[in-house]
Amino acid sequence: MKFVTGIVVSYFSVAQVAAQDTSLVNKNSNDSMHAAVLNEVVVTASRIPENILQSPVSIEKQTTVYFKNSASPSFFDALENVKGVQMITPSLGFKVINTRGFANTTNVRFAQLVDGMDIQAPHLGAPIANALGPGDLDIESAEIIPGAASALYGMNTINGLANFITKDPFTSEGISVQQKTGVNHLHDNNSSPSIFSETSLRIAHAFSSKFAFKINATFTKGNDWVADDHTDLNTTANSSAGLIGADNPAIDPVNGYGNESSNRRTLVLQGKNYVVARTGYYEKQVANYDLQNARADATLVYKINKNSTLTYAYKFAILDNIYQRSNRFRLENYKVQQQGVTLKTSAVTAHAYWNAENTGDAYNLRSIAENMDKAFKSDDNWFSNYTSRFNSSVAAGTDVLRALQVARAFADSGRFEPGSSAWKTTFDKLKNINNWDTGAALRVKANLVNIDGQINITDAFLSNLKKNARVELLAGFDYRTYIVVPDGNYFVNPVKQDPYSNLVYSKTGGFVAVTKQFFNKKLKLGATLRADKNDYFHTTFNPRFSAVYAPSVQGNFRISYQSGYRFPSLFEGFSNVNSGGVKRVGGLKVMSNGVFENSWLKSSIDAFKAAVIKDVNTSGLTKAAAIKKNQTMLAKNSYTYLVPEHISSFEIGYKGLFPESKLLVDVDFYYNHYHSFIAQVEASVPKTAIADSIPFYLNDNKLQDRYRLWTNSKTTVFNYGGSLGVKYNLLRNLLINANVAYAKLDRKTGNDGLEDGFNTPKWITNITFSTDHLYKGIGAGITYKWQSSYYWQSFLVNGQVPAYGSMDVQMNYQFKKPGVSVKLGATNLLNRYYYSFLGGPSIGGLYYSAVTYMF
Repeated sequence: MKFVTGIVVSYFSVAQVAAQDTSLVNKNSNDSMHAAVLNEVVVTASRIPENILQSPVSIEKQTTVYFKNSASPSFFDALENVKGVQMITPSLGFKVINTRGFANTTNVRFAQLVDGMDIQAPHLGAPIANALGPGDLDIESAEIIPGAASALYGMNTINGLANFITKDPFTSEGISVQQKTGVNHLHDNNSSPSIFSETSLRIAHAFSSKFAFKINATFTKGNDWVADDHTDLNTTANSSAGLIGADNPAIDPVNGYGNESSNRRTLVLQGKNYVVARTGYYEKQVANYDLQNARADATLVYKINKNSTLTYAYKFAILDNIYQRSNRFRLENYKVQQQGVTLKTSAVTAHAYWNAENTGDAYNLRSIAENMDKAFKSDDNWFSNYTSRFNSSVAAGTDVLRALQVARAFADSGRFEPGSSAWKTTFDKLKNINNWDTGAALRVKANLVNIDGQINITDAFLSNLKKNARVELLAGFDYRTYIVVPDGNYFVNPVKQDPYSNLVYSKTGGFVAVTKQFFNKKLKLGATLRADKNDYFHTTFNPRFSAVYAPSVQGNFRISYQSGYRFPSLFEGFSNVNSGGVKRVGGLKVMSNGVFENSWLKSSIDAFKAAVIKDVNTSGLTKAAAIKKNQTMLAKNSYTYLVPEHISSFEIGYKGLFPESKLLVDVDFYYNHYHSFIAQVEASVPKTAIADSIPFYLNDNKLQDRYRLWTNSKTTVFNYGGSLGVKYNLLRNLLINANVAYAKLDRKTGNDGLEDGFNTPKWITNITFSTDHLYKGIGAGITYKWQSSYYWQSFLVNGQVPAYGSMDVQMNYQFKKPGVSVKLGATNLLNRYYYSFLGGPSIGGLYYSAVTYMF
């Protein structure tokens, strides 16, 4: 680690700073912890300002103090160490937050808001990490609700939400510039060391007591983490022929594409059946790992009066990095934007905003790999060449294993080699063809229009009720419409005669909430009822009941129950994708009418075909005899069209300060019940209606139409867990912040294996030691994170993610004059590469400096 000790501080030449950010002063004394907790206000838990000790549900709030003391390179990265948070990393520029189980790389169950507005990319139904979020210079605080928040928010928040609150230009004026420079990929077998750079600017000014504005801009450039796992996913395909490991002619590496099930055939070679796959390419051969993200926002604020403001905000981002869903994608010139208006008074909050997404020049890594092979030679020609050369080699006395290798080399002769001019010409052509059977382009233009509002009825009309009866009434509504411009491959409009007319998908919802205080404000009871009506579905109702008991001002006990629904995202409901001979179809009846009723489950087809191969190879049966023998293994598709996903959640918790206000404890326990998980099932429709012929058609990929259908799992899932967080002032300026989260999949009933993978470590632990005043203005922090091994389940790969531990460190110095701060940090200090999930990249150390100037 000699490089770490020799890391160079980056300098950014600007003029002298005139003022400092007073939010970064030390708050680690006992008195300040006492004051911070008793005065800490959150708005996300109940949609109205309340003391954090009065929150009826678990909520985590982190401010600029936490972000400054974190060793993470950004505030968003620092959320990984918050109690109860799991963060997975598909890309250096794309990280995904989740809480309380069922994580995935496109987390449609967890919402991210900025100042109350949802920043999701419309066609995904989830955010592109922090693309439309605030930068480090503008973040004021982050509030995270771990667990269901559906009763108040809807928005598919059955796993939780994060609300990022930005700085007020009236109270945080000035010019700030920040330059981060770092390096990653040290001792990486897949890449040489690479420079990471991020430049940020914030300008805020109040022209008067009535009008203020702010502008933020960030430009990030680096080299992404590489996914290069060669583990074979198809180990048993030729085991009956004694071919395993590297000898398997149907090998399917995790991060190798173009050799999946749609790229395989069963060949009869010298009287035996062999499963053979095309060669394909590794991800690092077809992916561009250059990372370049630019984002900016502008905000105008007008104070109507002392208690009322009108705000207009515009956000824009353009991205080049890796993104992952079922497959991995390269995003290029990917654009997302949002513009919105917010009205806030003492009793009313209302938002109206528009999100737009344009996938630009993005492409599918799997599709580009398999179609590069097909552009060189069609499947029919390739497998014919393979068969003829194998037979001639065996006839010449070559052993079977060597003959298989010779056959592949012959069939691949003249294949496009990465880096060649022929490769580049073909690659550039295919990545712009918007059909995944022949190309790889992802071309989607989607929009989201949202209007929501809430009113505190007691503050607006019934102030005496609040004062005398200690009752508070809150009501709210929301309306959201998704508008997609059909591209003919990814989306079509199934309703209108013209498949290229805009596809529209809408929902309307509202809630009423009431709270009542008893026993001199020591007990607060609350009830909420929400109703949602989504296109294609019946109205759903979500209640929440809560109680908060505070025996003293320094602590509270809380208990709550709520339910929530998640409606299908655009892709789950309306997808229409051709990919490698498999059509991915949305689960709404308007999209997949007739397919469910006439299809057979791929899981049974795979088992049936394997049994046929085994009987031909080991029992001497003819193929026809083997098909007839094993045809009872085939299972008709029993799944059907989509209904909303549902959760019921129970939670209890305690948060409080202990004697002398040196120790803050926050503990919670939850129990969840899920049903109707939105999931995918693979099935095939044989190209015949003759019953006796169906098994023969299902034994041949060319004689069936293959589908991947969105549907609902029949499994009912119960999971539980809890978390414990402590903050302790060991010395006046030394803060220990530690937390541990436990999550367990309790049991399943009606287990069909379709439900989303739990995809969550049983244990996640974080411990941080930090101080603002180590010595004469020098601050420092060190964080150790450990998480246990866990099982990852996805359409790309299933398997065990190894446990890992990672140490992050930072030192910072806050100059008094001229007012510049410097931070040196390292994440994964020891550079021990690990996977946060299977199919994703291996993650090493990032060593960086950050220099911040505030005028």
